[in-house]
Amino acid sequence: MVSVHGGRPYIVTDDAQLTYDDVATLSRRYAEGLRRLGVRPGDRVGLLMANYPELPVLKYALSRLGAVSVGFNFQLRSEELAYVLKHSGCSVLITMSSHDGIDYLETLEVIEPGWRDGARTVLTELTEVVVLPCGEDLVEHVMLLEELAVSGPMREPAPVDPFGPSDILYTSGTTGVPKAVVLSHDSLLRSSFASALSRAFDDGWRILFSLPLYHVFGYAEGLLAATWVGGAIIPRLRFSAADHLRSVERYRANDILCVPTMTIAILDDPHISAYDLGSLQAMFSAAAPSPEWVWGAAADRLGLSEIVTGYGMTEVCGANTVTLPEDPMNQLSAVVGRMKFGGPAGIQSAAGGVCEFRVVDQATGEVLGPNRPGELTWRGPVVAIGFWDGASVVPIADDGWLRSGDLGYVDDHGYFRLTGRSRDVYKSGGELVLPVEVETFIGRIEGVAQCYVVGVPDERWGEVGWAYVVPSPGHTIVAEDIIAACKRSLARFKVPKKVVVIDANDLPKTVTGKIQKFKLPEVIS
Repeated sequence: MVSVHGGRPYIVTDDAQLTYDDVATLSRRYAEGLRRLGVRPGDRVGLLMANYPELPVLKYALSRLGAVSVGFNFQLRSEELAYVLKHSGCSVLITMSSHDGIDYLETLEVIEPGWRDGARTVLTELTEVVVLPCGEDLVEHVMLLEELAVSGPMREPAPVDPFGPSDILYTSGTTGVPKAVVLSHDSLLRSSFASALSRAFDDGWRILFSLPLYHVFGYAEGLLAATWVGGAIIPRLRFSAADHLRSVERYRANDILCVPTMTIAILDDPHISAYDLGSLQAMFSAAAPSPEWVWGAAADRLGLSEIVTGYGMTEVCGANTVTLPEDPMNQLSAVVGRMKFGGPAGIQSAAGGVCEFRVVDQATGEVLGPNRPGELTWRGPVVAIGFWDGASVVPIADDGWLRSGDLGYVDDHGYFRLTGRSRDVYKSGGELVLPVEVETFIGRIEGVAQCYVVGVPDERWGEVGWAYVVPSPGHTIVAEDIIAACKRSLARFKVPKKVVVIDANDLPKTVTGKIQKFKLPEVIS
């Protein structure tokens, strides 16, 4: 990439613009600095950082060393952070000093009192902490990130197994239990190449996102995918609709990566028409279902020519399926795309895709044909190596097939259609309820912007549905009216027992904006 695109901008932020040459040079310096700290191939190095320009450079430095990058959620508090730090067994932690009101050096003091002086009773494998000072923070008595680059560049990269571990990414916690997913260099490159190919990136494609790089969406679909066309990323430190719109105008972004809650916030910005969005061509909005109205509104208000959605998970290195740029917009609420084109990264057993798939009956394991719903399962080179259990890598499955927990089917045209998560499905009075069916119906009611349905225990029925409904701007929603509409059109066992009208800002979310449905019953109307 550097030999072809060296002088082009790669990382564009408010404070810095790094070319491909800059990233290559600085990553060699970081790699040498880390080597002198004792980091060797296979060692795990923790990264507790928002989307600062130094973060992608560090990830490339670790790849040069053959070390494993471990991304941590920077919203974690002391007890949560202590768990992942100890579980990962990192020998070095590279952290920002603070972000959004969290002082990470003080957090480390809570976890490991006296850590600056070498005390290690909790994080026994941690040998060094390196800090990126942020804002006006005064950081003393600790190694600074800039010191890693003081020595000369690493001249000879370590031998790296392309099929060996590159990253450990902790899942976002939409179920409350994070898993440490181990991805290989090869799988990340295959997946990102297939995304650039399937989405038909133009030369020099510019991708804007605030999705953190400790999650695979921004990492594979942004940071890595852009390189295949000599493109640039415009990473933001945090999400705000106004900031995204300003950044499109200022940096001439062609594409936005986001989850539906972000998409809706952008579309609802009252000043959207004041920005020059002439460079913006596309949006990739995925990772959760979108209300039907979103797609048309995105095309109209943002002037998009391409709106893409898809399906994936950390365990398959991002999106496994995507809709195509030429797909009709009215299809986007019904499907999550078809298998990505692999091109030279594809495999014969997947008809040129990057992964084999099967739809299976959850109870019997029977492989099901087209239009028969079951659990989606995956096998192939983009599937994770396994899970880190705190001591070693545990394979995904004995037979190599990853069971996603997602329910759906493939139609006659090869498009995937999701019917829900197996953990979201509930039984009311012995009848199976798919929340997505109820959510889709309620989402079509005038004045409803978003809807999320969960099953909660009930003494009489076993479980009943609670619907959490976000009103559209300027609309008032009456819970009884929603229930009445459901009673007129849905089977009795599908009708929510309770409707909670909630502000979008009060929805429990991960840092990437995905709704944590398991936390919804804790929300008080």
